[in-house]
Amino acid sequence: MNKNLKKFFKKHILIKVLLISPFLLSIPLLNNTEAKAALEFQWDEDSGYRKLKWFQKNNLSKARNTIFFFFRPNDRKESLLKITLKIPKTFKSEIKKEKISFCKVRIGGYETRTKCIEDIPADIELNEDKTSLDIFPYTPIPRNKDSYAIVIKVFNPRRTGLYQFHSFGQYFGNDSVSSYLGSATILID
Repeated sequence: MNKNLKKFFKKHILIKVLLISPFLLSIPLLNNTEAKAALEFQWDEDSGYRKLKWFQKNNLSKARNTIFFFFRPNDRKESLLKITLKIPKTFKSEIKKEKISFCKVRIGGYETRTKCIEDIPADIELNEDKTSLDIFPYTPIPRNKDSYAIVIKVFNPRRTGLYQFHSFGQYFGNDSVSSYLGSATILID
């Protein structure tokens, strides 16, 4: 580099700052705070934990929300007679039996939306303290390539945080023994 040019840059710090400033100003623009995390963290993850797929339309506190708890073909070993969804006690929201449904679902992606294709007739029981939801389909849910979902329409709780829902299923042929299907961790902002 030319000696005169070196002297010029040493003397004129302002020029250095002006040359570097576009890079410094662009760094906050690269930080996207609206991005959804692709990593799910479990406090006590063990080998028996299975992550179930889920989808919610709105994750803001006190907002109207529709939550889909999916049961994909690889989540079921055999035909299901009963599905139990354990609702966390800290999920303080008014869950009504009329706002719960069970359906065959098309799981959305980049170009399609998640929506129910066909309602599955079932008896739905919600216990008194609203910490457990039992679904008894009129016909067993077969082990095929279709995906099914429990759909809950609810107002999100006031308290933000992570809420873990556990699913259990009673398979066809088992004598009233429920097996662990998996868990879904929902985030409320």
